[in-house]
Amino acid sequence: MANTKSAEKRNRQAIKRNARNSAVKSNIKDAIKAARAAIAKGDQAGAKTAIAAATSALAKAATKGVLHARNASRRIGRLSHEASRKFAAPAAK
Repeated sequence: MANTKSAEKRNRQAIKRNARNSAVKSNIKDAIKAARAAIAKGDQAGAKTAIAAATSALAKAATKGVLHARNASRRIGRLSHEASRKFAAPAAK
């Protein structure tokens, strides 16, 4: 238990921050799942919009400090790579 007024306030702030960060991380996971599902389904237009939404969510989380910038960048890169492999034009022989 917090013993001082300032410690009590920091505890309240930490609880609020934890709830906010958890909600943001949950939204990110949902966006990434939707993008991966669209990629797996082969829906190129749907995948493009889902990846854009996931990229936006990840970038915003990095800006707000919920995720580290490199972590967000890595996740965006992996999603983009997955999509480009799936929807790449077959090589001409």
